[in-house]
Amino acid sequence: MDRGGCQMSGGGGGGDGTDQPGMITLEDLESFSEEQLSDSGNGSLEEEAETMDEGDDRLLHYWQDAARGHQVEVSEDMAEPIQQLTSNNQGRSQREHIPFTLLSHKEKCGELLYEKRQYEKGHWACITLREDTYEQSICYGFMRIMRYICQQNSLGEYLGMTLPIITVVRTDENHSVMSHDVTVAYFLPAEHQAQPPQPADSEIIIEIWPPTTIYARAFTGPTNEVTIINQINAMAELLDAPGLCILDSFIVAGYTNPAHRNRQNEIWFLQRPE
Repeated sequence: MDRGGCQMSGGGGGGDGTDQPGMITLEDLESFSEEQLSDSGNGSLEEEAETMDEGDDRLLHYWQDAARGHQVEVSEDMAEPIQQLTSNNQGRSQREHIPFTLLSHKEKCGELLYEKRQYEKGHWACITLREDTYEQSICYGFMRIMRYICQQNSLGEYLGMTLPIITVVRTDENHSVMSHDVTVAYFLPAEHQAQPPQPADSEIIIEIWPPTTIYARAFTGPTNEVTIINQINAMAELLDAPGLCILDSFIVAGYTNPAHRNRQNEIWFLQRPE
């Protein structure tokens, strides 16, 4: 199986829809490159990009250096997708946030505990993997989705970035053990919703997800098997009627760079269809 050139050990508070350590996501291509360029003292990403031709591999090396700090190896064939995503982020392509309607929220002593939201029907590009660890499944899945976004699609062009990138995780009924079957999903930008470009990768499936009501709780920090199980159990205790939700399948939504110590994530509970 093609694992997207990534090996790993070890996903944000979107509020109103506007705006894991040890893993790299699609969105991180820009931020890792920008941070590394800044840290190197060589100027901004935009300034560096002006001096780079298509064969220049400095962006890949910046990303590889950052990734090594997360125990991730990025292969040479990721150079083109990295450059694609980076160049399209330089003022020419805006990140879209998945639209939703805020239905209600619950607070305690002024602290927001969770939000109830309605997401409308939409097309998602999804891939489900089962690797030795949960973290590996996420990494390989994101690399495959990234390639789909960056030209490996029927249009042969960059599709645009949407947030959050989500992972669907599954647990036993006691929420104590998490399956290694992990689905990574990318919401197609508005301009591609009517006619989704088809992926070159046969294991990436374009799915139509129905309108869904979810309960979202923000949390910061890494996402791994331990923290996700803890967040699931914490959310289950907060809900007034957890039995209204699906209790063996959950979503982790990631909004920000995993290199940040206080990465912004959300755990989503899905309400059962009526």
